[in-house]
Amino acid sequence: MNAKTTSTFPTAALIGGDWVTSSKTFPVYDPATGDKLADVPDMGAEDACRAIDAASKAFPEWAAKPSKERAQILRRWHELLLSENEALAQLMTAEQGKPLTEARNEVAYGASFVEWFAEEGKRAYGHTIPTTASARRFITIKQPIGVCAAITPWNFPLAMITRKVSSALAAGCTIIVKPSEETPLCALAVAKLAVDAGVPPGVFNVITTLDAAGVGKALTADARVRKLTFTGSTEVGRILYRQSADTIKKLTLELGGNAPLIVFDDADLDRAISGTMASKFRNAGQTCVCANRILVQAGIYDRFVTALKKEVAKLTVAPGRDPKSTVGPLINADAVAKVKSRLADATARGAKIEVGGTPDSHGALFFTPTILTGVKPEMQIASEEIFGPVASIIRFETEADAIRIANDTPYGLAAYLFSRDIGRAWRVAEALESGMVGINEGLFSNEVAPFGGVKQSGLGREGAQEGLEEYLETKFLCLGGITD
Repeated sequence: MNAKTTSTFPTAALIGGDWVTSSKTFPVYDPATGDKLADVPDMGAEDACRAIDAASKAFPEWAAKPSKERAQILRRWHELLLSENEALAQLMTAEQGKPLTEARNEVAYGASFVEWFAEEGKRAYGHTIPTTASARRFITIKQPIGVCAAITPWNFPLAMITRKVSSALAAGCTIIVKPSEETPLCALAVAKLAVDAGVPPGVFNVITTLDAAGVGKALTADARVRKLTFTGSTEVGRILYRQSADTIKKLTLELGGNAPLIVFDDADLDRAISGTMASKFRNAGQTCVCANRILVQAGIYDRFVTALKKEVAKLTVAPGRDPKSTVGPLINADAVAKVKSRLADATARGAKIEVGGTPDSHGALFFTPTILTGVKPEMQIASEEIFGPVASIIRFETEADAIRIANDTPYGLAAYLFSRDIGRAWRVAEALESGMVGINEGLFSNEVAPFGGVKQSGLGREGAQEGLEEYLETKFLCLGGITD
């Protein structure tokens, strides 16, 4: 089958290979301008059940397909994603707001998972086990877990889908995706390219809805859905965890974070500033692995603040489609209100705004990049995920203090540290209660490394070999009568 390309993306849901409309719709808006981009179907629990029906029907044939054939389809999907990079990036910037440069990078990042799992799916190896009896042989095989459901966020509306869907499909599973109501258009575009690549009807389904709770309950209650993967808040993750208990689903939960970024006195200052900027201000601070608390040792504190102020001054707040934009809008009015509230709490309790701290003139959802000093760990802005362009800086004295402050949170997704002392870097990295640690790096996510957290930041891993294992079951085969 020859893959075909398209730059015209759908606004209908995808169930069983059909593009499905509904009498009820909801609008999708551009956060930079407030303009309506499109209307998409507002589907409900019954539609979710139809999608489960389709995925269940498609599962046996897809699971039985040789992994090499599944890989060929995924490779075509990867090629289409790259060929449509600019169209997808423009769409993402329009509905999510991030600068075009970041959107283009996300398309490439999202496509990398499809390429990786196209190959990794061929390596779902079982193994032989030395026997305990001469007449027996022991073997394990890996089999797809079954129908899966994915609930995805708005901040990475393409990559969070490809990361989940490509691993599921490579393993031989079928899947239903419920994207965020803020960014359904990217999900539909990605699904269209998968269909164009040859993904069979029912293997990949997309439900758009405003009734997230109703659709989520339908997906978790149905025993045919054997696996749920969710990226979003810890609060919603807890609900889905509880709802999945009755049917004992396998879960991958990538939940909230409160990432510490630690800068020690012996750090390379330029590298620490570069890493902080990359981690903190990407996507206007709206990532789950953003540096939420910047811990700076006393000896380098003043120089760090001065250098960070110079770099923040170079950022350009503007609509994402503006070629000069480096900071786009926040996703909605609630996000802006949260930033304002946390800043008000912090300044009322003694923190100082060094730079920014106000809404930006480009529109209602724009906020100026902000540096806040004098932050204390007990302030809301340090104890809660801010999800905005605010760098909150905490002074510390000793290595032990840094570790204690960094770990004083129920979350444990990402952490960062900057030090030229290899012994300290290794020691602190081991002590940090986090699923991922960037050492002298502000960005580390990629398709070949496992992504996930500990504590209340979630369960399981995505990407890498571990990401494929999340969609596989191990079956033990005991062969008797070998020497009879």
